[in-house]
Amino acid sequence: MTGAPARPFLWLVVVATILTGCTPSSGAGEIVSARPQASITATQPQGGPAPSSPLPGDSQTTTQPQAAPAPPSPLPTTIPAPPAVPQPFALNLYQEGDFVPQYTFEWCVAASIQMAHNLVDATGGGAWTASAQQGELWEMARARSSDSFNGANPFGWAQVLTEVGMGPYKVVSVALYDDALRTAAKAITETGRPVGLVMWSGRHAWVMSGFESMGDPRVFADFSVTGVRVLDPLYPYGSGQWGPSPEPNSLVSPAQLATQFVVREPRRWSSQLPTGYLLVLPVGAVSG
Repeated sequence: MTGAPARPFLWLVVVATILTGCTPSSGAGEIVSARPQASITATQPQGGPAPSSPLPGDSQTTTQPQAAPAPPSPLPTTIPAPPAVPQPFALNLYQEGDFVPQYTFEWCVAASIQMAHNLVDATGGGAWTASAQQGELWEMARARSSDSFNGANPFGWAQVLTEVGMGPYKVVSVALYDDALRTAAKAITETGRPVGLVMWSGRHAWVMSGFESMGDPRVFADFSVTGVRVLDPLYPYGSGQWGPSPEPNSLVSPAQLATQFVVREPRRWSSQLPTGYLLVLPVGAVSG
């Protein structure tokens, strides 16, 4: 009978124990939620920390990305002018009435002096053509020609040209034929005066009044003479040995001229000159 009342008490203890196990304890006064707490760690992108945005009023200077420098402007390129190309060139001092024949078979130098005057005198009103005057010029040239076999030589020719107001002139010997033609053409271009040609190996006188060339002699040092304007005072007679006289103001080729314009013979009056083609050449400006 005494053990019966204890059974209900034991039942209460069991029930209380079951209820207590349904509420887990984590410490005094702490309320624990059964829901799991969210993580407070922010996920960072791979490769490094995420940049932080500056706050308003933050004194930190934000560096802006700089633009790449512009490439330097190319320097202006100067295109050199193409080299000049030689063009056909022509110069002729001759005018109608300038030709004078030699009145004897000896007076070729005197007639050449008269023609030189006429070529230089552009007015055409004072042509030297008289036979008497030609004889006087012949005597002047003879008097100024030493060792000339009683005739007139290129030195007397050059001196008379100078004295009568067409000079200065001088006698030159050029070793090579093409160089002689270029020398004569350049002298005509630079002075505006004709050139004397010592023909037939030193026996005769012609006047070169002009020329044609490939290239202006004032521009191209290596210009080439393609034609020569000549006056032979012996026209129309010519020579049985050297060939016919070209018509006055004829344009002859260098090859044609070479049949009569040859290297002079070594003579006493030209012994001090080297062997070559002889020219009575205008130099410098006319004095007076």
